[in-house]
Amino acid sequence: MIHISHGPVGCGYWSWSGRRNYYIGTTGIDTFGTMHFTSDFQERDIVFGGDKKLAKMIQEIDELFPLNRGVSIQSECPIGLIGDDIEAVARKSSKEIGKPVIPVRCEGFRGVSQSLGHHIANDAIRDWVFPKADQAAKDNTLNYEPGPYDVAIIGDYNIGGDAWSSRILLEEIGLRVVAQWSGDGTINEMMLTPKVKMNLIHCYRSMNYISRHMEEAYGIPWMEYNFFGPTKIAESLRAIAAKFDEKIQENAEKVIAKYEPTSKAILEKYGARLKGKTVALMVGGLRPRHVVPAFKDLGMELISTGYEFAHNDDYKRTTNYIENGTIVYDDVTGYEFEQFVKALKPDIIGAGIKEKYVFQKMGLPFRQMHSWDYSELSNSIRT
Repeated sequence: MIHISHGPVGCGYWSWSGRRNYYIGTTGIDTFGTMHFTSDFQERDIVFGGDKKLAKMIQEIDELFPLNRGVSIQSECPIGLIGDDIEAVARKSSKEIGKPVIPVRCEGFRGVSQSLGHHIANDAIRDWVFPKADQAAKDNTLNYEPGPYDVAIIGDYNIGGDAWSSRILLEEIGLRVVAQWSGDGTINEMMLTPKVKMNLIHCYRSMNYISRHMEEAYGIPWMEYNFFGPTKIAESLRAIAAKFDEKIQENAEKVIAKYEPTSKAILEKYGARLKGKTVALMVGGLRPRHVVPAFKDLGMELISTGYEFAHNDDYKRTTNYIENGTIVYDDVTGYEFEQFVKALKPDIIGAGIKEKYVFQKMGLPFRQMHSWDYSELSNSIRT
């Protein structure tokens, strides 16, 4: 697909892929993930509106890049202020170019703590992609032969190869991964998803909405899984396999046994050095709870954790992962988090890019856990 950043040129940074996704095809011919498409809003567009400019842009895009499979319109903050009707433009343009045009009205990611943005994106797929998938299924143009072991990975953005690891394990136990949402995902995969046998959700917060919708509308069951650390990987593989037949269950046990020596070697190498070390987390998405067992596998102790855009149900799920006495905070400010760290004195901190340099300047080992930091942890860990 081609993703349009409808707004000022600076906002367009977010219209291209900045993550380590699997790249196939030829840029500008049949793949567009690293290209920047923007309506380049100027002052006159703020005054008179940008609907006509957007419609013309979509027409030009389809002429210049005819192999695109669809277009998304991502409204930036000024669009929310002036009220451009991107939905009307999408309907009209979709008929004109004969391809999906999907409006995502999500200026600034919206919501008190950005969480509403996830819901809006889910609803955009429900309202603008699935109807086309349903029609294609009726017309028998999906070109897809369903199988008994078809699954979709939901809520994995392949931040640093996560989706690849998950896919490898799932396919090794005999399942067929039909779609990945949305790391390495395509619009065609999304249109095939209503045909799978099960949705496996990685980030509950971001995509439980669409999973619930598919369960209600298509009868597709879903379950959350955790592939962080050997203990949870084994538990999750067994839980997933239990939803299928004995063949998949036997394969799951073989795969768990296959990787056990590797896990054991890592734990033996680092366990003695890390046993008893303390960890403080403050991350978005699922990691404040999902990575806890991985630290426990290494013999480390979690002393605090918290989310940037969690709901009550996220915290209920978190209580299943943490020990009594663990400090839990919600959307802490930079100042508050710094004060927590000074008081708790953790041996290592896991948070985001905003927090990284504050704690590295304090000489504390830090791990960037939003987009995975491929550098060394910090000089203080090496020394």
